[in-house]
Amino acid sequence: MTTALYTHPSSLAHQMPPGHPEQIARIKVIGDALDGIQGLMRLQAPDAHTADILQCHPQTYLDALESAVPEQGLVALDADTTMSPDTLTAARHAVGGNCAAVDLVLGGQAQNAFVATRPPGHHAERETPMGFCLFGNIAIAAKRALDHHGLDRVAIVDFDVHHGNGTADLIWSDDRLRFVSSHQMPLWPGSGAAHETGVHGQIMNIPFAPGTGSATFRATYERDVLTMLHDYAPQLVMISAGFDAHRADPLAQMELETEDFTWITERLCDLADHSADGRIVSTLEGGYDLPALAASAAAHVTVLKERAL
Repeated sequence: MTTALYTHPSSLAHQMPPGHPEQIARIKVIGDALDGIQGLMRLQAPDAHTADILQCHPQTYLDALESAVPEQGLVALDADTTMSPDTLTAARHAVGGNCAAVDLVLGGQAQNAFVATRPPGHHAERETPMGFCLFGNIAIAAKRALDHHGLDRVAIVDFDVHHGNGTADLIWSDDRLRFVSSHQMPLWPGSGAAHETGVHGQIMNIPFAPGTGSATFRATYERDVLTMLHDYAPQLVMISAGFDAHRADPLAQMELETEDFTWITERLCDLADHSADGRIVSTLEGGYDLPALAASAAAHVTVLKERAL
């Protein structure tokens, strides 16, 4: 089998204000970097099924977003999150790409998948767009794996430098999931303390101090995260792949190198091989230094492709 890569042209049409870090160029540099990886199954992300979105967000929220779409120009949803005329379309295809990736991987048509779309999703709460995010892309796709495919145990690992507060909110009471978020603290959005564990203790937050580098990152994952998830034995491993913990990123102060994203991807592939028949669905979250983002995303997908052979 192979690695599926989901993209969609609407990611290039979703606009943010000039100078905003979550820019169209992010998708362009990732696309250029992944062009060098041969043998990927390249697919277009479909539009989301509204029923899938409604597993995590109420109809009133979807209606409010639809009403906010401008005919031209930009409209601010909060201080960080903006809509252009094509934003909602892009957000729906981001959800659709993640759900299609789940269907493809669980259907045995690909070993693993990477969804390279924008806007990202892990900050969107049930009724609140925030942090550049409109829908909880990975949480929605995880619910599809559970409800549509009948899985009992799904793990989501979020190594973005910011806490995945939206994912935590959307799976807060679902004991069929394990959610791990490692992130810098203190840092926006200010949540993600170790004591925030969900209704069933199914959430693990790993706060890292500013300046945390490779050694501490790897040791903590080996000791705390991978051991717990090995015992949990997920049937599907999902990844919120944010690359903004890279030392070059302008929005945080962690000190990871590109090689650390290779390492964590390899370890998560080991986990998937142990209990999930190697099945992984990964989705793009943050990463705002363009050269570091391109290199880190390529390193991540290179491992997925090598492990899919």
